[in-house]
Amino acid sequence: MIARLSGSAFLNRNRRDRRLPPTCSEQGSLSLDSVIALDQVGKHFGATRAVEGIDLSVGRGEFFALLGPSGCGKSTTLRMIAGFERPSQGTIRLEGVDVTATPPHRRNVNTVFQHYALFPHLSVWDNVAFGPRSRRLAEPEVRRQVGEILERVRLSELAARRPGQLSGGQQQRAALARALVNQPAALLLDEPLSALDPGLRSTLQEELKRIQRECGISFLIVTHDQEEALALSDRLAVMNAGRIEQIGPPRQVYDAPSSSFVARFIGRANLLAGGDGRSQLLLRPEQLRLQADPLPSDPAEQAVRARVTAVTFQGPSLLVELDAADGSPLVVRLNRWDAMASVRSGESLWVVWQTAAAHRLTV
Repeated sequence: MIARLSGSAFLNRNRRDRRLPPTCSEQGSLSLDSVIALDQVGKHFGATRAVEGIDLSVGRGEFFALLGPSGCGKSTTLRMIAGFERPSQGTIRLEGVDVTATPPHRRNVNTVFQHYALFPHLSVWDNVAFGPRSRRLAEPEVRRQVGEILERVRLSELAARRPGQLSGGQQQRAALARALVNQPAALLLDEPLSALDPGLRSTLQEELKRIQRECGISFLIVTHDQEEALALSDRLAVMNAGRIEQIGPPRQVYDAPSSSFVARFIGRANLLAGGDGRSQLLLRPEQLRLQADPLPSDPAEQAVRARVTAVTFQGPSLLVELDAADGSPLVVRLNRWDAMASVRSGESLWVVWQTAAAHRLTV
């Protein structure tokens, strides 16, 4: 069939109390075990409506990602949860308590910013000890807490250094330690990895997830990096123009997006006309394969003729871009050892997919 196309001890409390993320509603409604809960929260700056009445919950021990393009309202949402911005409407609850009008220093959350905000004149140890000392803990208790968290983030041997003597990744872990030593109900992270190079970012994603799992504290990360959100989160919310488009586990959002915006924002998307004029079919690049003549005859498959316009080598895979006969673009991801991996620009081939693999979207 031819298809027509269109376009340690100090955190034992958290470990004991942790619940599995699936106890939270996948649709973002309030949960009895929510650490963070937003009910119709919005923020307006004059005539600009930055956030439009969103509902959101983050469960105990959950790693949650707020994902979206620049200007979508995700950082404003995080700032309202932290208390740095006052909502124009709605209610924010932390561990069931209304904190909508509570100042930041009285909220049981800590924030790690993109540039970490470490005290440059203090050592790593003193940066981390700042919170416990501010709470007037006895010095032996300060030493215990700081020592445990530095061990957890693997900075014990660098405790005497100042931030300027650390690498970017080490600074990020120092900022995490300073936030976590306060034993918050939740940790808010505002694009904490965006200033790092890709290789270090990938390594620190693994470290971040390990630390979160060991601590059992709820993490909410704001990011525009789809791969980061997919790799780190138990659930994620995709935001667009101040609204939440979809909430769910990463695999669900990737495989079954609720809209063409989510489909395009989470990974590469091929959108095919659904045939009824009211829907589109989503196929991911890895769900397609290339085949030379003849036309596939398996009734469980569909195919379209297309011409190769570009082939991009990406290490273990190739990204093949094509134009269909009607000019619509397609993209296919091939394993570099695939039989068709020698494809060249200008070749005319069949793009083939399993009919059951397509996900239908309402236009």
